[in-house]
Amino acid sequence: ARIRAGKARPGILALMRAAGREPSRASPYDLGFVVGPRLNAAGRLEDMSQGIACLLADDFETAANLATGLDTLNRERREIEADMQASALASLEKTDPGNGCSIVMFDPEWHPGVVGLLASRLKDRYHRPTICLAAGPDGTLKGSGRSIPALHLRDALDLVDRRNPGLIPKFGGHAAAAGLSLKADDVERFRAAFEATVAGLVTPADLARTVDTDGPLHDRHLNLDTADLLAGQVWGQGFPPPLFEDDFEVREQRTVGDGRHRKLTLRRVGGRDDIAAMRFNEPEPLPERIRAAYRVEANEFRGNRSLQLMLEHWQVASIP
Repeated sequence: ARIRAGKARPGILALMRAAGREPSRASPYDLGFVVGPRLNAAGRLEDMSQGIACLLADDFETAANLATGLDTLNRERREIEADMQASALASLEKTDPGNGCSIVMFDPEWHPGVVGLLASRLKDRYHRPTICLAAGPDGTLKGSGRSIPALHLRDALDLVDRRNPGLIPKFGGHAAAAGLSLKADDVERFRAAFEATVAGLVTPADLARTVDTDGPLHDRHLNLDTADLLAGQVWGQGFPPPLFEDDFEVREQRTVGDGRHRKLTLRRVGGRDDIAAMRFNEPEPLPERIRAAYRVEANEFRGNRSLQLMLEHWQVASIP
């Protein structure tokens, strides 16, 4: 409420404006996916003090200069992450993650500050507990992991450590995310130990992705008023915004954002109106008909506002 009223710290306002977001309509999305990544980028790539200085700045001019630098670092971080993700997916194509219960990947060219983001992307894509490793400055491998709801990642690493004393020099974290260090020669040994541990803790049903939705959205609610109503609420962990599902015809589609995202024009099956939609981190074309889980949002461009669907998941529609 304070951010929307213009009473936020200068650094918060500067970070939002550097990203083209309007503070008067601030949402949890802005904190999690706009402000947060820009603050984190400094610590991931350079020195976290730049983000701290931005938050502590007493005037907007100072904060704006720091926010511009953080925005630039975040763009660099995204490029590094995209390259690492392409490298990881190319390696995964040689194997089938579906045959295992976990994913452990290492590449000497990866940036240690971005392996956690990469692990998160791969975990979301394959619904497997995932750990990604990069070489640290001292030659020790630095790893970061992300997990699925069925597996407490920190406890799993503790079990690996107890079964294999000395294998993991350091580790820590919580249920959903953890960090660790490894000796450079121990990747394969750790991969086997982690896979065996995870296999003993999860069931095949745990590894099957499920998407819970609120069902279809009636035509009379598919509008900007609904998008604004939902955006005005405060959603978060354990209380996510509504996720709807429907069958759509894909009328038009193209890649945007340096070929990383997909902009679409959809029409509900049996409907008459075209609807704009976005699917992030989806460079490949979608089929002509899809069943999609989506959120409704307002898209703002050059002073104009229009309805846009944000596709969270999709599959081929089972319709004639």
